[in-house]
Amino acid sequence: MEFHHVSVLLHELVDGVYTVPDGIYVDCTLGGGGHTYALSQKVGPEALLIGVDQDEEAIRAAGERLKDIGCRLLLVRDNFSHIGEILDERGIGPVNGFLFDLGVSSHQLDEGERGFSYMHDGRLDMRMDQRNPLTAHDVVNRYSEDELEAVIRKYGEERWSRRIAQFIVEARKQKPVETTMELVRIIKAAVPAGARKDGPHPAKRTFQAIRIEVNGELRILEDTMRACVAHLAPGGRIGVITFQSLEDRIIKDTFREMAQDCICPPELPVCVCHHHREIKKPAKPVKPSREEIEANPRARSAVLRIAEKL
Repeated sequence: MEFHHVSVLLHELVDGVYTVPDGIYVDCTLGGGGHTYALSQKVGPEALLIGVDQDEEAIRAAGERLKDIGCRLLLVRDNFSHIGEILDERGIGPVNGFLFDLGVSSHQLDEGERGFSYMHDGRLDMRMDQRNPLTAHDVVNRYSEDELEAVIRKYGEERWSRRIAQFIVEARKQKPVETTMELVRIIKAAVPAGARKDGPHPAKRTFQAIRIEVNGELRILEDTMRACVAHLAPGGRIGVITFQSLEDRIIKDTFREMAQDCICPPELPVCVCHHHREIKKPAKPVKPSREEIEANPRARSAVLRIAEKL
């Protein structure tokens, strides 16, 4: 299946991060290469564009798409949580811009066999990096009821997390839960009919929670933001698109703290943290236009935040 991904807030992210024509820019969530390709149309021939993605299919598809761009290109298959090592090991820096388009790609959602989608049948996988030993099948079939409930409640913000966990555990006593559609049927049975009438698909929050657990998506975000800012050139920028409130809250809070001089509790008479701000106060977040949402409904929940290093 051809790798297809519709880049959300494409020009807003690229224009927000771009500063100098011959700079170094790192797309930490390369995907199909949409943002990197758009950036390649703005930079000069001496610019270096680095694309990082843990998905082998994404690296292969982006390499094909970007093979004829008019500047230097480096593609790295790795998790963006290793961005400091990726740059340091290659002697690259300082960086002029970092780009992040978080969450799951259109391609991963549409390709049922990857197991990300509650709309397509496939094996319970959900790994963004196919080398990851932990799969959605492991989470669904091996986690205890309490562990499942905690994952679904914390990462899915699902009010029916306890019932869903109970129904999963009961179902797997008969046989392992093998596919996405089996899991969807269990979730639908667990969520009361009245609660299924309004709002998103009843499986949306649980699938999000399991995907986050499998890929460790939230645990790495704050440290990654700090590593990126540490590798930014003065005046360099970092732009992050999030698609759900948990991610956005982490980005917002991390940027806010990095834009403050003192982060001591207000009751202390003098500063003891010796914290110095590293970035300017971020501008207001950017959201997709009505036209973009109509053209691509998956853009509905997107939020772009941009920070600039002092």
